[in-house]
Amino acid sequence: MKSRTIKVDYLARVEGEGGLNIRIKDDKVVDVKLRIFEPPRFFEAFLRDRKYTEPPDITARICGICPVAYQMSSSHALETACGVSVDGVLRKLRRLIYCGEWIESHVLHIYMLHAPDFLGYQDAIEMAKDYPDVVQRGLRLKKIGNDIVTLLGGREIHPINVRLGGFYKVPTNSELKALEEHLEWAVDAALETVRWTGTLPFPDFEQDYEFVSLRHPDEYPFNEGRVVSNKGIDITADQFLDYFEEQHVKHSTSLHSVVKDRGEYLVGPLARYNLNFDKLPSSVQQAAKEAGIAETCNNPFKSIIVRSVETLFACHEALAIVKDYNRPKKPCLEVKPRAATGHWCTEAPRGLLYHHYTIDDDGVIQDARIIAPTSQNQKAVEKDLLGFVQKNLHLSQEDLTWQCEQMVRNYDPCISCSCHFLKLNIERE
Repeated sequence: MKSRTIKVDYLARVEGEGGLNIRIKDDKVVDVKLRIFEPPRFFEAFLRDRKYTEPPDITARICGICPVAYQMSSSHALETACGVSVDGVLRKLRRLIYCGEWIESHVLHIYMLHAPDFLGYQDAIEMAKDYPDVVQRGLRLKKIGNDIVTLLGGREIHPINVRLGGFYKVPTNSELKALEEHLEWAVDAALETVRWTGTLPFPDFEQDYEFVSLRHPDEYPFNEGRVVSNKGIDITADQFLDYFEEQHVKHSTSLHSVVKDRGEYLVGPLARYNLNFDKLPSSVQQAAKEAGIAETCNNPFKSIIVRSVETLFACHEALAIVKDYNRPKKPCLEVKPRAATGHWCTEAPRGLLYHHYTIDDDGVIQDARIIAPTSQNQKAVEKDLLGFVQKNLHLSQEDLTWQCEQMVRNYDPCISCSCHFLKLNIERE
C-alpha cells in the first residue's frame, strides 16, 4: 500500500523502555520517532547538595552494564575542579577497569543481543543450539571482562572500590598476575570474534555521519583526550556545552543532543574507530582490515565488527597493563575541595559521556550535568531509520521488521534488556 504506519510499542533486547513509530505516505517515509518513555530518573537532582566525594558511587547506579564509565567521568570532572590529576600506576589501573567494562559490555552486545539478528535467530539461547562453541566463547570472554571489573571495582555490578584520586584498595601483584593467563586466552578469543563477525551478512547502507569522540595524542581513548569530530570540532571538555546542546522533544523523556546550528551526530564505536584508527596497535588494525573494514567505516550494521575490534584492543591493553603492573604504595591521591567547576568526558562502551560539577569551598555540589551517549545518538538513529526504511519499502512486513530490529540494535541503545526485541504493527490507510 502507498500509505501505512509502522508502530513498535516496545523495544526489547535493548536497555530500557522505548518504542518506534514510522509514518509512510505515498511511498515516502515522512516521520520517524524513536519514543523513549522510561520515567525520568533525576540523578542530576540527586547529586545536588551531596558531598563531592559521592558521585562515583551515586552515578555508578545509573547503568548496570557500564557503571565504570559514570564513575570515571564523575571522578575526573571532580578531580579537575579540585586541581588534581591522577597519573602513573593509578592511571593505568583506571584504564584497566575500563578495559574490563568494554570487554563485558561489547561481548554481551555482540554475542547475546546483536548476532542473533544477522543469523536469523530470535535470541542467543536459540542461536546456541546451532552455535554452541560460539556462544560459549562469548560467555567466557564476557566473564573475563567482569572479573577485571570485580577485582578492581569490588563487584561486577555497580562497583564500590572507585573513588576520587584512585581506588579504596588496589590489587596485589599476585592478584593481577592471576589474570594474565585468562587475558592471553581472551586475546585469541577476541581475534576469533573479529574474524567471525566479519563473515556476517550486512545490508548495504553507508551513511554520512558527523562522528564525535575523544582523541588522545598517544592512545586509543578511554578516559582522556580532546573532543573531536570529522567535521571540524576540536575542543576540550570544558567547551562541550559551547558546541553541543540538548533539546526537548515531545515523544521522548530523553533529551536529543545536537551540534549547535548543525544537527545530529554519532558517538560510540564507529565514531571512535573512524577518528582513532591510527591509535590502534598494528595487529588490531590488521585484524580489522582482514575482517572487511578499512580505516573508516560508515555502515552502522558493521558496528558489530567494530565492537569486536575494540574488544580485541581492550584485551591487548589489559594484558599489557597486567604484565607491567607493580603495586603502588598508596591506592589514591588526596583530593581536597575548593570552589570550582569541573568538566570531563570519557568513552563509555556506547560512546562519549559528559559530566560537569560545580562545588563550593566545602565540597558541596551546587550543580551537576550528565549527558549520556544514547541521548546524543537518538537524533542520528531516527535519521538512519528514515533513510533505511525509505530504501527498503519493497521488503515484506516480516523482513522489514527484522531489519528494523537490527538497525536499532546497531547502536546498542542504553534504554534495559529483555528477551525479544519488538512487535511490529502496520496500519494501512
